[in-house]
Amino acid sequence: MHSKLQAAGATMAGGGGLGALWVLAGTVLLAGTGAHALYFHIGETEKRCFIEEIPDETMVIGNYRTQLWDKQSESFLPSTPGLGMHVEVKDPDGKVVLSRQYGSEGRFTFTSHTPGEHQICLHSNSTRMALFAGGKLRVHLDIQVGEHTNNYPEIAAKDKLTELQLRARQLLDQVEQIQKEQNYQRYREERFRMTSESTNQRVLWWSIAQTIILILTGVWQMRHLKSFFEAKKLV
Repeated sequence: MHSKLQAAGATMAGGGGLGALWVLAGTVLLAGTGAHALYFHIGETEKRCFIEEIPDETMVIGNYRTQLWDKQSESFLPSTPGLGMHVEVKDPDGKVVLSRQYGSEGRFTFTSHTPGEHQICLHSNSTRMALFAGGKLRVHLDIQVGEHTNNYPEIAAKDKLTELQLRARQLLDQVEQIQKEQNYQRYREERFRMTSESTNQRVLWWSIAQTIILILTGVWQMRHLKSFFEAKKLV
């Protein structure tokens, strides 16, 4: 499996700047690790959205924390308790899966029921403009997908599993996630095939239509020229 992150206004292990009102901050494809950590900067009215390709019936957990730029120390400090974030998640059909207000740091969880691109958006719910005057807000975001959302030490303590049993549980979860990944790839392949067939069919019909138009145009030109020559008594 491959991992790819295309950032626009977001930064992984580095700095970033303020962007537009609506910025597609990144496109995140499922990786073998199943976890993505990054941070990005936003202003008062800005929204950052990420697109995560997720198989169906897969749990996703996001952990975030915010830091506010401090002019005096010229560094990012932990945000005040009054500052919070609004998190909204939409499935590939545009249906809202999650929409909730959180604090300056928090954790959100959702389960996908439709395979495809899920949109995860975050923006500040603060209305105090002075909070960001001349500064910016840094958001650290960590997204975990699939079996990586499981807390195996907690599972082992709860179910009283031995190290071997816990390892077997992890392997079973990984196999299940791989099966979901394979099903999703087959789903994407089927959609791509249907799109290709539809495109090829349209191209074929367009070629046939062009050929018919050329033939009709040629016949009309021949009849027109024949009528012209007959009118001039050249034929």
